[in-house]
Amino acid sequence: MKNKKYLLATDLDGTFVGDEEALGRLLRFFDSSSDEVALVYVTGRHLSSSHSLMKEEGLPTPDLLITDVGTSIYHSEKLVEDLYWKERMQKDWQADKIVEIAANFPMLNRQELPDDQRISFTVEESLEAVNEFKEALVDASIAHTFIFSSNRDIDVLPLEAGKGNALEYALNRYAMEGVQLLIAGDSGNDRDMLSLGHPSVIVGNAQPELLEMEPCETLFRANENCAGGIHEAWLHFYGDNDGRESFA
Repeated sequence: MKNKKYLLATDLDGTFVGDEEALGRLLRFFDSSSDEVALVYVTGRHLSSSHSLMKEEGLPTPDLLITDVGTSIYHSEKLVEDLYWKERMQKDWQADKIVEIAANFPMLNRQELPDDQRISFTVEESLEAVNEFKEALVDASIAHTFIFSSNRDIDVLPLEAGKGNALEYALNRYAMEGVQLLIAGDSGNDRDMLSLGHPSVIVGNAQPELLEMEPCETLFRANENCAGGIHEAWLHFYGDNDGRESFA
């Protein structure tokens, strides 16, 4: 990965995955480039769910996999967990206390996950409950990061977690110095990584919460959906890596 000049860091569902034809076109575009492109998947899915999606969709194995909204990082061809990051995520993490507080809000439906490295819920038509739960965690002095996305999903994470923090750490540790990258996302849990100041794209099918982000020169709003939007943004920032700049 440290030898690759270009890097795509992308959410999976609704971003890299979602339009099979556009994804095939994007992957063929990368394969035809004279410069190899490193792939980093940054997803809200847990590890086994990520593997299942990769198998179902025939996705290439990434150079790096960031799961559970930035609470776990896996590297190398065998996707070995980064134990230093894992240790950071466990510091001051009070999963049991978070679950205890959430029990006071019956409209929150806890998601079934293989572990408690993040605590996640879905909620329907009860934005007041979302805000009250968020305030209750603050009042209890729980160190955490709170993310509400797609007008439905709540993720309570360790304080230093989140896709943005995890990606920044991974870039510093694993990527080539000065790597030319593109970050892609479609929903609220992508906001922090899209706000890092690197070239980034909001794909055309993005959730409304991302459309509220302030425009800036490093943030591209694609017309194309999913992988088509990534392809569109790549050409906007980098051409085709070989000097041709048209998007077809």
